[in-house]
Amino acid sequence: MLSPAPLLNDLARGPEGGSGHWVHTEDGLRLRLGLWPNGSKGTVLIFPGRTEYIEKYGGAAAALAQAGYSSLAIDWRGQGLSDRLLSDRLIGHVHRFSDYQRDVQTLMAAARALDLPKPYFLLAHSMGGCIALRALIQKLAVQAVSFSAPMWGILFHPPAKRALAWGLSSLLYPFKWAEMRAPGTSVGSHLQEVSFEENQLSCDPQIFEMMRHQLQKLPDCALGGPSLRWLNEALRETLSLHRHAAPNHPALCFVGGLETIVDPKRIHQRMARWPGASLKLVPQAKHEFIMERQEIRTEFFRETIAHFNRHHPSA
Repeated sequence: MLSPAPLLNDLARGPEGGSGHWVHTEDGLRLRLGLWPNGSKGTVLIFPGRTEYIEKYGGAAAALAQAGYSSLAIDWRGQGLSDRLLSDRLIGHVHRFSDYQRDVQTLMAAARALDLPKPYFLLAHSMGGCIALRALIQKLAVQAVSFSAPMWGILFHPPAKRALAWGLSSLLYPFKWAEMRAPGTSVGSHLQEVSFEENQLSCDPQIFEMMRHQLQKLPDCALGGPSLRWLNEALRETLSLHRHAAPNHPALCFVGGLETIVDPKRIHQRMARWPGASLKLVPQAKHEFIMERQEIRTEFFRETIAHFNRHHPSA
């Protein structure tokens, strides 16, 4: 059942006609969706990253609308305006990483209920890329996928922290302590706690300030570091996916030369084992291609839309 939800479309800089919708998962959580029904050529399902929210993808929806595509984005459980899972709403948490697949199923059901134009395509960023890869392996019905810095591995600084992260999160996994924020992660949003020079997301100062402004206007969408349980689940899921064969979907993937959040090595390894897939390395890009400098954003959407067009049934 769909019901109206808030969507600050002016703040999102999305195309006209954007709307928010509440939906409920089979396990009883309320999630928020953002719809921009601006194209009849097909619908792009947008899988955001950890800490993100649907307003952040209004600009992406605008670029896709110009190419004739509608867009449907989701606030994953535990973030955005969707139901949070802990009393401290700033801790990013999930009980099982497989729970995100319930969110995917809910999104797909909503796309059908809204009678959105087919075929479906997929645009997935960071954690959304991890969720997307699992969904594709489970035969998600999309024509093609474009990944932005997918979280197929987590980068630790220094690398020795990986063993500590595995050990501590595994030790505390069965206990209430696993709901604590992972040591060394931020209490609040990365955007609100660092300067532009320190940020790991974008090389564009204006875009950086725009993202900060969005969070000032959407304080309930702020999210800090993940829980130890989220961390353990993410480590297990990325390792499991690394060992899995590639799905049978046409794939395009972007990774930045200045990436410091997800593990570029895992991305290169995955794409090398994905028949027909294409990997684009952008030396001067950080983590968020959709929030990067204008020339990088333009190239990302030009290549993504061309990729979708090539794999459209009408092509």
